[in-house]
Amino acid sequence: MSIIKAIILGIVQGVTEFLPISSSGHLSLFQHFLGVSGEGSLLFSVLLHLGTLIAVFIVFYKTIIGLVFEFFSLIKDIFTGIFKFKKLRGKKKMLVMFFFSCIPLLFLLIPVGNGMKLMDLLGGLGEDDSILAEGICFLLTGVLLLSSTYYSKQNQLNRSVNTLDAIAIGTAQMFAAGFPGISRSGSTISTGMLCGVSKEYMVQYSFILGIPAILVANAVELKDAVESDAQLELLPTIIGITVAAVSGVACIKLLQWILKRDMWKYFGYYCLILGVITVICSIFGL
Repeated sequence: MSIIKAIILGIVQGVTEFLPISSSGHLSLFQHFLGVSGEGSLLFSVLLHLGTLIAVFIVFYKTIIGLVFEFFSLIKDIFTGIFKFKKLRGKKKMLVMFFFSCIPLLFLLIPVGNGMKLMDLLGGLGEDDSILAEGICFLLTGVLLLSSTYYSKQNQLNRSVNTLDAIAIGTAQMFAAGFPGISRSGSTISTGMLCGVSKEYMVQYSFILGIPAILVANAVELKDAVESDAQLELLPTIIGITVAAVSGVACIKLLQWILKRDMWKYFGYYCLILGVITVICSIFGL
């Protein structure tokens, strides 16, 4: 892994993590064409998510700090017997909805044999020499983005997340975590929009929701890396994480601007075009 390749992959991660076009899918494509697919590529991809995690903390630090205080307040309410689910409002309600959205991720930990979990099996799609799975997932992401765009034009999206919304959003995140080419931000924000949640609320909800998913993915992958003696060069990895963080901050701001100007559909068109090109390249071995 050269420093130039690490910078390129860091930019790809930072840009595509927050724009709804799939960071895992783009990283898989760039690793494929840069010749860094295979052993260690999945570990490097997961570590790059640390950079985008830093970006989330930088942009939403006020909300995150508020959620931390509300968490302890919520615990106090539970132990003092004054907790009322139906009366949850604001950040306390968001915290509880985060819990429901994280439940579907547990399915990725289901054993599938040979000491592997479902997450390991699906993650292998991004490490193999084929990019067909990525192409198909890009197409699915494009359809989801365009569907939510159409729905938002026909309906008013003006509320926060409820329990059923949270489970649906968490399911979308589960598929995005498992399949390279399905955008985590795109699928979760679009799913929330299809449920009737406001765009602005979903941007904040989606990116903060990604914090536990990214932390768990890093913890599991680092554990597996230690056990398998996967090797990564320290300097390129640090540079890649830093570049991902800087570009990530810029793209969060860009996405907020884009949603206000009703340009969501263009990402759907992009994913459809990229999906078709990727499938063609895979079929003909280009």
